[in-house]
Amino acid sequence: MTKADLSKLRRAYADVPLLELQMASNPLEQFARWFDDVLAVPDAILEPNAMVLSTVSSEGQPSSRTVLLKGFDERGFVLHTNYTSRKGQEALATGKASLVFPWHHIERQVTVVGAVKKVSDAESVEYFAQRPRGSQIAAWASHQSQVVERSELERRWAELEERFAGIDVPRPDFWGGLRVVPVSVEFWHGRNDRLHDRLRYRLFDGSWVLERLSP
Repeated sequence: MTKADLSKLRRAYADVPLLELQMASNPLEQFARWFDDVLAVPDAILEPNAMVLSTVSSEGQPSSRTVLLKGFDERGFVLHTNYTSRKGQEALATGKASLVFPWHHIERQVTVVGAVKKVSDAESVEYFAQRPRGSQIAAWASHQSQVVERSELERRWAELEERFAGIDVPRPDFWGGLRVVPVSVEFWHGRNDRLHDRLRYRLFDGSWVLERLSP
């Protein structure tokens, strides 16, 4: 595709307003409403709980990757990972991260900025026990974010499959949940002429303030 082709790629959005009076009293309740809307469109998106997680290194270098949301409530948004991976180390070292939910098929996007905390060991153990057995073994086999040959990765997986034969696979102590505790959550809704609606909840003195941002 040429640069000229890209310059012509654009679409008009359905001109449906997003008004302050429509919004919930807090961002987690509003997120739940929108997530229900995502799930209500069958087969429209491959991974409805996919989100882009961004972290920053100690040198200030940002990095992003797509991960899966595995839970949310009034405490924040939860994902699970190898704590020694790049995202795990950066998130825990800085204590900060951002999330983007790109729900283009319904012309919406949610952006979360917040603090990062480990979930409890009990929560991590409970979730790990629900994972497919192959994924449990993969958590042990993968030295996540490190350079590896495919053959070596498969060899480790096979060895671990034999090691755990006939028993439940335990959760590795280097693997578990991270919770992004929001300090701001922005709800973006596409509008015509690029006059998009952007409504942001911002935590101020322990309460959520709702404000409109320029598109």
